[in-house]
Amino acid sequence: MDLTALKAALADVVAIPVTPFSEDGTIDTATHRALLRRMLDGGIRVVTPNGNTGEFYALTPDERRAVTELTVDEVGDRATVLVGVGHDVPTAVAAAEHARDAGAAMVMVHQPVHPYVSQEGWVDYHRAVAEAVPELGVVPYVRNPLLAGERLADLADRCPNVIGVKYAVPDAARFGAFARDAGLERFVWIAGLAELYAPSYFATGATGFTSGLVNVAPGVSLSMLEALRAGDYAAAMKVWESIRRFEELRAARQSADNVTVVKEALAALGLCRREVRAPSRVLPEAQRAEVAAEIAGWSI
Repeated sequence: MDLTALKAALADVVAIPVTPFSEDGTIDTATHRALLRRMLDGGIRVVTPNGNTGEFYALTPDERRAVTELTVDEVGDRATVLVGVGHDVPTAVAAAEHARDAGAAMVMVHQPVHPYVSQEGWVDYHRAVAEAVPELGVVPYVRNPLLAGERLADLADRCPNVIGVKYAVPDAARFGAFARDAGLERFVWIAGLAELYAPSYFATGATGFTSGLVNVAPGVSLSMLEALRAGDYAAAMKVWESIRRFEELRAARQSADNVTVVKEALAALGLCRREVRAPSRVLPEAQRAEVAAEIAGWSI
């Protein structure tokens, strides 16, 4: 495992693919492969199967394994695969081991879903996963604003394969402090709230950002990355302005329609069915036209 190479790969647009469903509700593998190829052809080089935009929590264990295997097979050597894992510790460990055996290079560990999360327990949870797959790079997905940066440093002291962080707390100042408390140069910092937060997070230390929008228009996200890498925040904000409403629709009401809006855009392009699984829902008819109108002006 070349940690330096994995870190370099993470400093990019980290795509979170949707999981398309067939009319009978099963995973549409042919469409899934076609959407992955479209992103790769568009220049995407990091792909996260079993992310939240992929409806991770609505998939069965067998489906999550199938998504991992399909993605690794379709991507080949064209991109780095960062597999989402989570749930209880044994399930997360088993998923990480499966990702390793399938040929993935890294795993992203979803924020633990538990009503009682101590900071030391957070370290223990991620340590169990990281120690099970020392061959893989490990990227915690941080959504807890109370977590201290020092806890991440503690984790990496024990597990050197913890190399990056997907930070998804909507507070750029908090992110800047957390990154410096953990070690700004020690990890790759990924803005985990996508394009709307990428400019402010890049200004305080991020070098990559996640994206669900790339399912629809990879070139739009990559143009923002190019501007941010060049330090051209005016150009980055022009992209920001063009996608603002689309991303606001996804983020509204605590991201109730986060996946739904992306699938609706893909449906408008004739690329994917709009169906999502509960507790998400399909957009009402009245809102579908707004999504189609928003993407009409993009370079797709």
